Order: sequence, then structure tokens, then C-alpha cells
Amino acid sequence: MFDLVIRNGTVVDGSGAPAMTADIGIAGDRIAAVSATPLPAGREELDASGLLVTPGFVDIHTHYDGQATWSSTLSPSSAHGVTTVVMGNCGIGFAPCRPEDRDRLIKLMEGVEDIPEVVMAEGLPWNWESFPEFLDAVAAIPHDVDIAAYVPHSALRVYAMGQRGADREPARKDDLDRMVALVREALRAGALGVATSRTLVHRTPGGELIPSHDAAEEELQALAGALASEGHGVFQTVMDLDDATADEDFDLLRRIAERSGRPISFSLLQPLNHPGVWKRMLDKLDGAAEDGVPISAQVFGRPVGMLLGLDLSFHPFSFHPSYREIASLPLAERVEALRRPERRARILAERPIDNGLPFLAHLARYEWMFELGERPDYQPSLDRSIAEIAARTGVDAREIAYDMLLERDGRNIILLPRANYGDGNLDAALAMMRHPRTTLGLGDGGAHCGVICDASLPTFMLTYWARDRAADGLTIEEAVRALTAETAQAVGLRDRGRIAPGFKADVNLIDHGRLTLHAPEMVADLPAGGRRLHQPATGYVATIVNGRVTRRDDAATGTLPGRLVRGAQPAPVEDQGSA
Repeated sequence: MFDLVIRNGTVVDGSGAPAMTADIGIAGDRIAAVSATPLPAGREELDASGLLVTPGFVDIHTHYDGQATWSSTLSPSSAHGVTTVVMGNCGIGFAPCRPEDRDRLIKLMEGVEDIPEVVMAEGLPWNWESFPEFLDAVAAIPHDVDIAAYVPHSALRVYAMGQRGADREPARKDDLDRMVALVREALRAGALGVATSRTLVHRTPGGELIPSHDAAEEELQALAGALASEGHGVFQTVMDLDDATADEDFDLLRRIAERSGRPISFSLLQPLNHPGVWKRMLDKLDGAAEDGVPISAQVFGRPVGMLLGLDLSFHPFSFHPSYREIASLPLAERVEALRRPERRARILAERPIDNGLPFLAHLARYEWMFELGERPDYQPSLDRSIAEIAARTGVDAREIAYDMLLERDGRNIILLPRANYGDGNLDAALAMMRHPRTTLGLGDGGAHCGVICDASLPTFMLTYWARDRAADGLTIEEAVRALTAETAQAVGLRDRGRIAPGFKADVNLIDHGRLTLHAPEMVADLPAGGRRLHQPATGYVATIVNGRVTRRDDAATGTLPGRLVRGAQPAPVEDQGSA
């Protein structure tokens, strides 16, 4: 007898094959049967008539490194059909770490990933030093999703080199030997690979570049060589996508992939200031593919940027002196103060304090600011920008932004795209998603608590690209494959991402017609009362992880079958030919 039978669903199996009506039989934590004819009774049954049945989604770019140690629930990802997350991306994390370096790694995470320092200071148990001990600490906590992790380069560098590593000094031969030994130790304990970052955007709260930023090619080759020595592991990186450095950085990655033979994944977007770089990178990916060099790009299916609001981390007046005077007040009191004519006049007449943050100039780019709305619109027409509204009405753009922020009792949100929207539409994002050497990523679940909530991408993919824009977007089969089999295979997790016998029993039941992505909202559920953006969705009838139902009707069941995934996982024997 099956432990669970899902009956009469429209099965989109993750392979890209056409949807079909079928029953799914689950035994333990594996799919045992998929049948177009009725299966025998199960101990438990779910009626999926009229519902999409998909594999659980695999999110390969998250930052749950802290949350996974203090919380069993890895939301918002688990609220959007995600059943496996990969953390440690961008080379930022908490292991390996000596006790004297804990504050340093906390500040790195705060600066790069916008997680409040007090949250991490109170929440992190620090019951580890080595990376294997960190994995053990994560494995000891029950979770609602499976978790895999990269070794973070910045933490590794500080652990191996101490202050010299933090100061970005060149690594010596003994430093490289130490880092290689640590990576090999981590891989044997279950690390999925190594992650690093070379972007100028990633800085400490004080504006300093992170330890991995300008690591020499010799160092990067050594890390990739450790993956090659162990025979498994992915090399993940973030680099600047500008006209001055992108080509050079890609060529560096290509040399590393050629020498190590290990797959390399880098982040690819269409930056506002460099709108043509993505096309050159796709051309370079084509050239690498022709030569058999294993390089791919992580891309994103909607604008990448910032959400601005009085209840969020930033807004256009965050650094105006007269706003700073009231910035620490509770939201209701701040709104009351901001509505006073004299305060309004002072703030609008001021210039922001220049604190050196690289995104400060974007807070005045009203031509790229749009009201997000309660039913969030991620493809607003350019004539809806604050600048265009100002031009039509003759009202100063700053005044429009000021008043817009005060709507909904100060909880209104402004969308500020910084990438993937240079043409005023999402056509570039679609072209990047359709390229054969790209994979969906960059959701950043667990990070950027007051700036974005891009972990909701799976719901956006299913609603916008595979339903509302299906005529010229993606088929449901393409969207599901992009969220499941493609992401799973990109990081070597070949035991999931498909609905077929032998694969992990990670499954979503979705009311596709009713599926809705709601506006982001602030919730205070982090340690020390810390707050973060959460974006609800409705339409997920059930989510199943390792054969057990973790969510019903958009709510958690309290069941926590998620596990730590230790390293690459082979495909089921039945599927070895196609995986």
C-alpha cells in the first residue's frame, strides 16, 4: 500500500513533457508510481482534480545561513512551493569561524545581505567552528524544507588568513594550502561547492569591500582545484556586470572552468547603467558551450532592485536630515510627523546626507520609481513612473514620492528596478531565461530583510509568465522545468525536481487559476524582534516534502520533514539515462 496517493491531478512532471492527468503513489520519501490509470488505495489520499501537480521547487540562491540555525521554518521560500534551498551564496556565511571572528562575519552579512546585526547577534547559537560542525548544527534542527550549503569564500579566507584575509591581502602558498584543505574537508562533510563574490556592491556596513572581492586568480584556481580533487562541487560567483570589467571577469571564470573541469555559475542581469552587457555574456556562454566549458548563468524572471517604503529599510528621504530626526519613531508617529506641513517643507527642501553607499544615487531616480500596488505590478508601464506623473501634473517628483509613501497609513511600497528593466519591460529577462545555458536563481531568500522579497519568484513565474502572459511568455511545462529539474541539476541534486518513480517525494498541488501573489508586508518574527519582508501567496493547496504534507491551503501544518542535503545526489537508477 502507498503511504500517500495524489489522485487525478494535472501532472507537470518537471521534464518539460506535456502535462497529463495521472495518479501519483508515494512510499516513504520517494515517488513509487505515476500512472494514467487509477492506483490502488493509499493510507492517505489527496484529491488533485482541477489542480496542477508539480515537483517541489528548488531554489539554488538563498541566504538562510543564519535563519536555518534558529528557525525550523525557512519562509518566505517554503510559502511559495520551494522544497529545497541552497545557502552560502555570494561567499557570505558563518563557517568556518573562530570565536574572535564572529562579529566580523555578522557585520559582513549585515552589510551584504541587509540582515540586522542584532538579529544575528541574538539568533546565532554559534555551536560550531568548522564548516562540518556548522552542517551538523543545521542538521540537528528539523526544518520544513531540505537545505544544502556552499562553503563561503569570505568566511574561509578570514579563517585561513586572519586579519590579512579580512584586509584582502594576497594569499601566500601556506594560505592557499590551508584553504584547499578546508574546502576538501567541507566537501567530504557535505558542502555543495564553493561560493565567492567579486562585485563592488558587496560591502561591510562601513563601506569596506568584502574579503573575497579581489582575490587573485591563483586563489580562485586553488579553490576550484579543491573541487576537482574531490570530484564534485559547483563554483558559484557574483561579479560586476559593467562594460569595463564583465568581459575580463567572464574570461577569468572560463579559465577556471577549463582548468578545473568543475561547473561554474555566475549571476547575470540587465543593469540599468549597462543595458547591453547581458547580450555579450550570453554570446560568451554560447562560445563556452561550443568548446565544452561548463559555465552557466543564474538569471531572474522579473525586475531586480529595491522596494522603498517608510516601513522598509530605505526610501527617497531616508538620508534627509529632517527625516533622520524622526527615523526611530514608531511608524504611526512617523506618519503623523511627516504629515505636518512644516516637516514636509523642510524634508523636501533638503539634500540627503552623502554616506558613500553605492545605491544612494538611485534613491533620487524618480524615472524608475513606480507604485507597487496591493496586487503587485512588476511590469509597470514607464508612463506610471513618479517622474512621468510629475511631468503630466506639474507637481515636483519629490512631492509625489513623499505623498505616495504616506498612503495606506505609511505602508505603501515603491518599486525601484535597478536591473532587468532597462527597456521598460521584461523582454530581456525572458530572453535570458530562454537561453540554454541559464538557470533561475537570485531569489535571495533569508536576506535583504527590508529591501526585497524576491524569494516569491516561483509564484510570479507561475502567475505572470505561465498564465497571465502565456501567449508570449512561457508554457506551464517550461516554467515548472525551470523551477525544478533545471535548478536541481545545475547544483548536482539529481534526485529531485521530477515527478517520476525513484525521485524524492517533493510535490506541490496548486490551484493555478486562483494562484495569487500579494503585496509584500513587514512581519516581526526574527530574533530580538527583528523585522523582515514577507510576501504572501494564495493558491498552494498542498506542499509535500519527503512524502509528508508540510503546508495545506497556504498555511503550515507544523510537520518538519526537511533534511540537510550532504553534497551532490545521484539520479534514481530508473532515470540514469535521462538525468
